[in-house]
Amino acid sequence: MSDVRTVLVPEGLHGSRVDAAVARLFGLSRTKAADLAGTGRIRVDGAPVIKSAAVTAGAMLEVELPSAPTSPSIEVIAEPVPGMRIVHDDSDIVVVDKPVGVAAHPSAGWSGPTVVGGLAATGYRIATSGASERQGIVSRLDVGTSGLMVVCKSERAYSLLKRAFKERRVEKIYHTLVQGLPDPLAGTIDAPIGRHPGHDYKFAVMDSGKPAITHYELIEAYRRASLLRVRLETGRTHQIRVHMSAIRHPCVGDPLYGADPTLAQRLGLDRQWLHAMGLGFEHPGSGEWVTFESTYPPDLARALERLEAR
Repeated sequence: MSDVRTVLVPEGLHGSRVDAAVARLFGLSRTKAADLAGTGRIRVDGAPVIKSAAVTAGAMLEVELPSAPTSPSIEVIAEPVPGMRIVHDDSDIVVVDKPVGVAAHPSAGWSGPTVVGGLAATGYRIATSGASERQGIVSRLDVGTSGLMVVCKSERAYSLLKRAFKERRVEKIYHTLVQGLPDPLAGTIDAPIGRHPGHDYKFAVMDSGKPAITHYELIEAYRRASLLRVRLETGRTHQIRVHMSAIRHPCVGDPLYGADPTLAQRLGLDRQWLHAMGLGFEHPGSGEWVTFESTYPPDLARALERLEAR
């Protein structure tokens, strides 16, 4: 059995290879996308295409994905994750700095590395209830977003932190590079987010969506882009990417939400410039407020250096 997903190729992916476009649009690894093309399960305007074919903006892209397994859980593969750093570890939680290209946990259609699998490979044992592949995960980052994530190691920690995220008692700080200069330079975007009615794997500001609140402020302005500090009150899927696009300042390197691919190319980016910089919450064991900080990964730091050089 398979699940056929259809989406129109956005302007930002015009000219991209089929495997690269499918990987970006559907959250798959590049290898998985190439495999699908090789078995005739990717079609453009109704015709099968090879992985190296170029896509055109506005073309109808169809991808035949394997159906989700009927078994009660998805297998966790203990696989080391290069570049994943342990920021903090105690008997209740482990805080990791997730690299780009890594999912939070296994899921149908994702064959790449995961945070859960990376922790398992290094000997961590996560003892919480729920689906085995998601044990300990109280919040997630997109595959294409790097930065801080907390994973719970005990049932009590999971219960307390899950509630804290739900009740908005967690400080979540991101840095993002967006196109142009926002006006005003600091502000709040309060706009509900829901699944895009015409595109799979995409979200949009819409009246029927769930409440979403994003606070932003300028860190530094460049000639064609601005570095922002973002604080999230809510945690909707793609929230920062959707909200920045809604005010016509999409995240650099994010063609799905309207970014200019030529700017990303000049900066050497093949993903959105978005990084989870800080986490703060009441520790589920001690009850004390704790904070954790990250630094920019090499690809994002190089992009800023190239902007400064210009």
